[in-house]
Amino acid sequence: MADRAAKTSDAADAADASHAAHAASDADFVPNADGWVPAARHVPSPNYDARPADLPTDLVVIHNISLPPGQFGTGDIEAFFQNRLDISRDPFYEQIRDVRVSAHFLIARDGALMQFVACTQRAWHAGQSEFLGRPRCNDFSIGIEIEGTDDVPFTAAQYRTAAALVRALRLAYPIDAVAGHSDIAPGRKTDPGPHFDWDRLAKLAQLPPALLPYRA
Repeated sequence: MADRAAKTSDAADAADASHAAHAASDADFVPNADGWVPAARHVPSPNYDARPADLPTDLVVIHNISLPPGQFGTGDIEAFFQNRLDISRDPFYEQIRDVRVSAHFLIARDGALMQFVACTQRAWHAGQSEFLGRPRCNDFSIGIEIEGTDDVPFTAAQYRTAAALVRALRLAYPIDAVAGHSDIAPGRKTDPGPHFDWDRLAKLAQLPPALLPYRA
């Protein structure tokens, strides 16, 4: 029984690697000169501003999000990032009525990729944060929201899309680290949570250990 389970796991990993290699080699995941990824559905958010001049974009931050909390596929994340959330849809929304945030990308449960802000611009995703002594992570990072919660495992399709995107971002920008929101805002944030499989992402995206400084 144990051998069979091991073989099943190995087969799944091999399938994931094959999918990721194909996706990551697809030029459609590489941002164009304006910072937009052709493979993504573009859902422009007004919640962004200019990055500081001459500052390299060298960090990827992984988040999770669900709206309402614990519910998937509602379309409310898109509405939230576009400041058009119907607060009557859930009591929780009163708490975020006046919040203005965005991320560069969202990966849905089925692996679909959406983009809200050009990679060349500063999305408002990290808030008060610090990466290895460098404050204001929004200035130099790209934020990837993955639809989910701290309590539920993410899907294979989400890992495949995340890996393809991270690999493509490394081709376009001098990315030298990938971190979780909880890494750069400890005590304030917990996402992407204990169910996020960093080893799986590293394997699929072919990330060397040095690019995961908080996992060492």
